[in-house]
Amino acid sequence: MTEWHVICPFWISLTIMTELVTSRVSVLEVLGRARDHLVARQDPAGWWRGLLETNVTMDAEDLLLREMLGIRTPEETAATAAWIRSRQRPDGTWATFHDGPPDLSAGVEAYVALRLAGDQPDAPHLARAASWISANGGPQRTRVLTRVWLAMVGLWSWDTLPSLPPELILLPRWAPFSIYDWACWARQTIVPLAVVRAHRPAHPLPFDLAELGAPPVPASKAPRNGPLRRLALRRCLTWIVDRQEADGSWGGMRPPWVYSILALRLAGHPAADRGLAGLERFTVRGDEGRWVEACQSPVRDTVLSVVALTDAGLAGDHPAVGAAADWILAEEVRRTGDWAVRRPYGRAGGWSFEFDNDVYPDTDDTAEAVLALLRARTTGNARRVDAAVRRGCEWLIAMQSADGGWGAFDADNTSRWPGRLTSGLGVTTDPPSADVTAHVIEALSQGGAGGTSAVRRGADWLLRNQEEDGSWFGRWGVNHVYGTGAALPALAAARTGVDGARADRIDEAIARGVAWLTACQQPDGGWGEDPRSYRDRSYIGRGPATPSQTAWGLIGLLAGDAGAEAMGRAADWLTGHQRPDGGWDEPHYTGTGSPGDLYINHHLYRIVFPLSALGRYASRHG
Repeated sequence: MTEWHVICPFWISLTIMTELVTSRVSVLEVLGRARDHLVARQDPAGWWRGLLETNVTMDAEDLLLREMLGIRTPEETAATAAWIRSRQRPDGTWATFHDGPPDLSAGVEAYVALRLAGDQPDAPHLARAASWISANGGPQRTRVLTRVWLAMVGLWSWDTLPSLPPELILLPRWAPFSIYDWACWARQTIVPLAVVRAHRPAHPLPFDLAELGAPPVPASKAPRNGPLRRLALRRCLTWIVDRQEADGSWGGMRPPWVYSILALRLAGHPAADRGLAGLERFTVRGDEGRWVEACQSPVRDTVLSVVALTDAGLAGDHPAVGAAADWILAEEVRRTGDWAVRRPYGRAGGWSFEFDNDVYPDTDDTAEAVLALLRARTTGNARRVDAAVRRGCEWLIAMQSADGGWGAFDADNTSRWPGRLTSGLGVTTDPPSADVTAHVIEALSQGGAGGTSAVRRGADWLLRNQEEDGSWFGRWGVNHVYGTGAALPALAAARTGVDGARADRIDEAIARGVAWLTACQQPDGGWGEDPRSYRDRSYIGRGPATPSQTAWGLIGLLAGDAGAEAMGRAADWLTGHQRPDGGWDEPHYTGTGSPGDLYINHHLYRIVFPLSALGRYASRHG
C-alpha cells in the first residue's frame, strides 16, 4: 500500500519547486527580451528618449500660433487637423488623458483649430462637438489660458480677462513677494503672458463661435502704456531673453516657449526667430497626423534606462551603459540658474529633464542621475563619476527646503500668493513632494551622504506626510501608487544603520505603506490609478492596471519586504502582459505635469519601470 502521508508532502514540494522554476525562467526570458528591446532604442550618442504625449490643446495652440505669425502652411494644417480629429470621441468630446472625462477647454480649442483648418460647423463631428460644448457652458466656462488664446484671435474680449501687470517684474527678487514666488514653469509663463496681455494682440479669424454659445465680442480697450509700464515691458523682455536656452526654447517646455515667442515677436525682438526655429524638434509626424510634444525627457529617460538595465543584470562596463554614462556626465549643468535666488550659497552641479535646460536643473532628475552614475561606475570613469556624484549630492543638500523635503526646481517655493493672483493657470508653486523627496533620499544614501542630517530630515518629512491610509501622494506620477512606490525604497535606505525610536517609526511607516499597496493590488496582480484621483479621492489606488504602475507597486513591495505571494502575482502580471518584441503597451497616462490639469503618457515608462521591477524581483529570488 502506498504511503501517501509520505509521498504527498514530497509531491506538493516538487509541484511548488516546479512552479517556481517555471516562473523564474519566465521572468528571465522576459528580462532578456526587455533588455534587448531597450538597448536597441538607444541613440548612438548614448541617450534614450521616449515620446511625451499630452492632449490636443498643444496641437490646437500650435496652429493658432502659426496663424498669428503668418507661417501656417496647408500641409501642417491638414496633418494637425487629422491628428485632432483622431483624438475626438464618438460623443464629439476630447479628454486630457486616455479614457478621461470630457474636457471643455480641450474641446473649445480643438473646435477652433478644426474651424481654422476648414472644417465646417455643420459637419457631423463638429456639430456633435458644438452640441456638447454649448450644453456644458460654452467658451465662458473654459480655463483662463483658453480664453487668452481666443482673445488673441479675436474671439474673446481682452477686457474680461484677469489682469497680469508686467510691473511685477520690477519687484526685487528678495522682496516678500516677487515673480520667484511662482514655480519655475509658472514664472516662465506669466512673464511673457504679461507682455502679451499688455499688447492685447488680436488676429481676427473669419468666423465666430456663436454656435458654441459664445457671447458677441466687443472691441477691447486700447492698451495704455505709461513710463512705468514701458520700463516694466523692457525688463520683462530682458528677463525672457536671458533665459532662452541653447536650442531656442524656454525651459524646454512648450507653453512658456510659445508665449515667449509671442511676447518677443510683438516687441520686434530677433530672439523670437531662434525660438520659432527650435519648435520643429518637438514635432511628431505619423500615420494619424502631426502633433507636438509639450516637453522632451532625454536626461530622465537615459538615467532611468541605466538604472533599469543594471537592475536587469547589465554590468557597468556594458557598452550601452558606458555610452550612457559618458552622455550623462556631459549633460551635467554647471551654471547658476534661478534656483540660486533662494539658495545663493549652493554650487551648481545638477541635471535637468531636457536636452537643453541649463537654467532649470531639477532635484528629481539630479537624484536619478546620481543613482545611474553609481551603477555605471567603472575603473575607467571612476574619477569623473565620483566628482559628478559629489557635486550632485552637494547641490541636492543645498536645495533641501526648510521643512526637510525637496521640491523639484526650487527650495521653499511654497507661497500662497501665486495661486490667488493667477487662478486658472494650474499649479503655480513647487512645494516639497513625497516622490521627489524619496528619490533624493535614495541618491544621498547611495552617494555617500547616508546618515547625514539631510537624509534624517528628509525621512522625517516622509514620515510626517504619509497619508492616513498608509500611502503617499505622487506629484510627478499618477499618483499614490507612484508616491508610495517611491517612498518605500527611500525609507528602506534611510533605515540602514538606524535603531531605537526612529527605526520603529520607519518600520511602522513601511508596514503601513506595504499594507496599502497590498490592499489596492488587483486580483490579477496589477496596479492602476486613474488621474482623476488628484481631484476625486475615490479614485486613489483605483484604475485600469498599467505596466508602469504595476512596476511601481512591485518596487514598493520589494523595498518593504512584503509577502512573496503579492510580489509573485505582480511579477506574473508584468510577464504576462509583455509584447513579443520585449515592450509593453500602455495607452493610459501615468505621468503628471500639473495635478488636475496636465497629464503625460511617457512612452518609455512602460519599458524602464517594468524592467527595473522584474530585475529586482529576479535578484530577490535568486
